[in-house]
Amino acid sequence: MATVDGKYLLVEQESPGFDVDITTQPMEKDIDATDHVQRKARTMGITGQVSGPGAAAMLTYLKKVSDKGIIVKYVGRVAFMGMISGLATGHSYKIADGYTISFTITEVRIAKSSYVEKLPTPIKAQAIKIVNSGTKQTKDKSKKSKGKSSTSSTKPKKDKDKKTKKEKEPVKKVKFKAGSPWA
Repeated sequence: MATVDGKYLLVEQESPGFDVDITTQPMEKDIDATDHVQRKARTMGITGQVSGPGAAAMLTYLKKVSDKGIIVKYVGRVAFMGMISGLATGHSYKIADGYTISFTITEVRIAKSSYVEKLPTPIKAQAIKIVNSGTKQTKDKSKKSKGKSSTSSTKPKKDKDKKTKKEKEPVKKVKFKAGSPWA
């Protein structure tokens, strides 16, 4: 028995794959020259059966995590984490309360920003994107709309004097030396 995020299935075969890209350059004599090898994402093909009262719930769960791209943890003879792709089921007379299943789990890596999170607070404030919403048209206060008076207001005004801790701290401009990665 194997599990996908703690849900059981009967696995008949696990097929881990360890592919690499090998770049070659043609040579005038002899074989091509290999100058670069790059590892591809690891994959594992799984085939098996799901049966019993929880078979429909297992299929629903596998479809959901496959469609939404959720990373799952598979534990069988080989432990593996990744996203499910190529989910396929077979429904025959041989398994009355279930189905055969096959899918591939592919290793994934999530990219993160490497610089902004490590910067000090004054520099991080300068590195944040500036959002420009464009020019806005102002309303003419001389015209009054029907049924509304501009002098009375039923909503209480918010206290604008309260500031958070970050707003009270002044942002310091920092100059970097020539040749530094942030210059």
